[in-house]
Amino acid sequence: MLEVLSGFVGELRAAGLPVSLAESIDAADAIRHVPLEDREALKYTLAATLVKSSTHWRAFETAFEVYFSMRGDEFSIEGTAQNLSPLELQELRQSGRGAMSSGGLPAGGAGGEALSAEELAEMIFRAMRSGGDAELTAAARYAVARYAGMEAGRPVGGTYYLYRTLRNLDLERLAERLVEAAREDAPSGRFTTLEARMAAEEAQARIDRLRAEIESEIRRRLVADRGAEALARSLRKPLPEDIEFMHATKEELAALRRTVQPLARKLAVRLARKRRHGRRGPLDFRATMRRSLSTGGVPVYPRYRFPRPAKPELVVIADISGSVAAFARFTLHLVHAISTQFSKVRSFVFVDGIDEVTGFFEGSEDVAEAIANVNTRADVIWVDGHSDYGHALKVFMERWGEEVSSRSSVLILGDARNNYHASEAWVLKELRSRARHLHWLNPEPSAYWDSGDSIVGEYALYCDSVVECRTLRQLERFVADLA
Repeated sequence: MLEVLSGFVGELRAAGLPVSLAESIDAADAIRHVPLEDREALKYTLAATLVKSSTHWRAFETAFEVYFSMRGDEFSIEGTAQNLSPLELQELRQSGRGAMSSGGLPAGGAGGEALSAEELAEMIFRAMRSGGDAELTAAARYAVARYAGMEAGRPVGGTYYLYRTLRNLDLERLAERLVEAAREDAPSGRFTTLEARMAAEEAQARIDRLRAEIESEIRRRLVADRGAEALARSLRKPLPEDIEFMHATKEELAALRRTVQPLARKLAVRLARKRRHGRRGPLDFRATMRRSLSTGGVPVYPRYRFPRPAKPELVVIADISGSVAAFARFTLHLVHAISTQFSKVRSFVFVDGIDEVTGFFEGSEDVAEAIANVNTRADVIWVDGHSDYGHALKVFMERWGEEVSSRSSVLILGDARNNYHASEAWVLKELRSRARHLHWLNPEPSAYWDSGDSIVGEYALYCDSVVECRTLRQLERFVADLA
């Protein structure tokens, strides 16, 4: 067990979860107090000791299902039979229908034949109607054995096997049959609209349980074939804070949106604490001498002038064209979510034209809604809607350049792919001379900089820093240093 737990903790660390040695020891101690055969109790015991953020739950759950899946020769008829009711087992064994090969496939010959598709469908329906966990688990195993077509050593992912299994089960028809069964069971033949909706929701919940059981069965077989370590590597997904903005799927973008607000709250608290506990300033001679009167003129308790750092003003200039739009959206979201840590935040967005969008955020409690308005209502098209950093920066300097002061930190967001237009790099030189700081965040890997139409190197000459910022974790680190 300790070997499995050690591998599990190693996988969590590889996936990006911060698991310390002390926490792994706590986990080992905690599982001594729960029955190991109770997977749910084991799962939540380990989660309580190893998981610190709700955003890490999915990665934890995936690793748990791999490392603590059932192992060994579990696919024989004996292994399946122990999860069947006596009546179900008797029905399956009639005419030799319960016979299975050692690999878990229903076998014909030797006094019996394999379950037909209709018989398997009926078995699954009865299991889902009864709602019993053991029956549903057995039904899922038979379905995988019949339809997944799993082969030892074949380098195919579990998603493929899941698709092959589910497409043969006709889940829509199965849900309809469950609703029809609920209708038949209704007392006095009455079946109201509310009852119909509740029956449909219950049927969908049972379909989801069946799907989860099938996924679990496929995962168990893959672990038995490839080993937990290899399968965990193939299933490993980045944590929300490590997902790249420019290559995120729709599902990953949704996970990022759920992560931004808690991250902003945590970052705002950290920045406020950082200012409160700043380093002490120079010695306050007068206060020290007044304090020394109580000790006979001996300055036992020196007094200092504690610095009172002013909150900086922040000017954000963001490219919202094409693939960098997602990066700009999350940066604007994070910056405005912690706007209390800046004396003023002004936001500008551009493609080939530029527009100020600060007003969209003022008085808006929902930052996500404000950003949606930015994407639809900002006037950022000048000619053809292709990125033109040079023109956008020049217009910014003409219209708002005088408002940038020595208290301003200017933050430019974009990949600096200028479509071979004039760079107008002199604008950055002028902004740098006026501003407190000038930083550029680029969502592209640094290896791609200055290739093709990228001119980030030309702009970098006049920036305090040009930072690769592809993930929320990198963005959090930069904003924390900025404020």
